[in-house]
Amino acid sequence: MAKMTSRERFIVAMQRGIPDRVPCTPDISNMVPARLTGRPFWDIYYYQAPPLWRAYINAVNELGLDGWFFNGSPRFTYDIDLEHEQLAYHWSNERLVIDSRIGTPAGDLTQQVTYYIADPPTVTIKPIKDFKTDWAKLRYLMQVPTGYDASICEIQRRELGESGAFGMAVGMPGFQGWFGLAEGTAMALTYLYYDEPDLIEELRQMDDARQVKMMEMQLELKPDFILIGASGAITLQSPALARQLSLPTLKKLSRMARQAGVLTILHSCGLEKDLVKMCAEETELDCINPLEPPPMGDCNLSEIKQLYGDRLALMGNLHTTDVMLRGTVKEVEQAAKQAIDDAGAGGGFILSTGDQCGRDTPLENLRKLVEVCETYGRYD
Repeated sequence: MAKMTSRERFIVAMQRGIPDRVPCTPDISNMVPARLTGRPFWDIYYYQAPPLWRAYINAVNELGLDGWFFNGSPRFTYDIDLEHEQLAYHWSNERLVIDSRIGTPAGDLTQQVTYYIADPPTVTIKPIKDFKTDWAKLRYLMQVPTGYDASICEIQRRELGESGAFGMAVGMPGFQGWFGLAEGTAMALTYLYYDEPDLIEELRQMDDARQVKMMEMQLELKPDFILIGASGAITLQSPALARQLSLPTLKKLSRMARQAGVLTILHSCGLEKDLVKMCAEETELDCINPLEPPPMGDCNLSEIKQLYGDRLALMGNLHTTDVMLRGTVKEVEQAAKQAIDDAGAGGGFILSTGDQCGRDTPLENLRKLVEVCETYGRYD
């Protein structure tokens, strides 16, 4: 079989086809690329020097991985531009804390984001303090885009080249997408769900309209794939809630992409086995990850392959701490070969990690994955 580029290899596997070898695509979307810049993490996340998307491309090329680039979303525009004002700037040797104001026609919101020297940022004070009190303001955070500027996407696509598949991203309604909006996170959403079901349904409809429009606009740009981000879709909410709040939109998004000839991949870390079943039986999704093993998740890769490998391409599922972070090179090799044995037969498999690789993951462990895919993971 002729040698494929990383982009070709990833796309063929997403289509449940047989590439020249198993793609090697560990999830290093954040911490490892930031670490490899040698800069404080706030340089990447706050000052964009370099932006994370460029740090990721550099890391993929340095390590010889098959990239899955999902940072290509355009800059959306809205009918009502919200005001953003920095109120305070606190800096120490360990962190940079930014307090800011978000001005809406219904009144101001305030939030705080903490940027760390060697970790990704965290929203430490969320904009919505109380759902009911701030509901009119929340509506402006959930506006449907009316246009977009895709100029950055063309730069990203060009810089990525054949080093990986070029993707964009949308989300879907549910606790996993809303818990970062408000103080109280999932607990606040739980009270809202039971005390104000009409508001939850309104929030679902607003988010559905927003994500569907984003999908429509991104499909116009013909990326290789669109990532549907849903981390914790049945960890931060139950499978029953996922069916009620998330699945209707997921069906729409996957159908739209299928009709447009663009591949889709769902990312949902944590518990996922029930979600895989929903996706395989009730959506037009093409691929799913990260299929985390216990105790982080509940997926047995061999079982998932047997049950759903004829319907979904699979991407996973090496343990990010026990194997990738703390494991020896030999243990990484053994785990990678086992994953290929479990899910590689007949193609449709991308060797990856259960979720985000930790910041201090040894580079030799990542390079060992490449070696295993280039030798043990060949299809010819």
